[in-house]
Amino acid sequence: MDHRLIEMLVCPVCKGPLEDRRNAAATGLPERELLCPADRLAFPIRDGIPVMLANEARATDAEGDAA
Repeated sequence: MDHRLIEMLVCPVCKGPLEDRRNAAATGLPERELLCPADRLAFPIRDGIPVMLANEARATDAEGDAA
């Protein structure tokens, strides 16, 4: 996914900025996701398409790792 497009997206919950996060394959987490540090939610990117639904988001802990 194009970095310029990611910069235009905001968190659907708080409308705050998102961070593009890449996870190691061995973690069992999605390879790529968009992280909202304010809400500590990670939105998956599937087949190059961000899934910006709150019920599809994964909760993370304070450091942004799996909760």
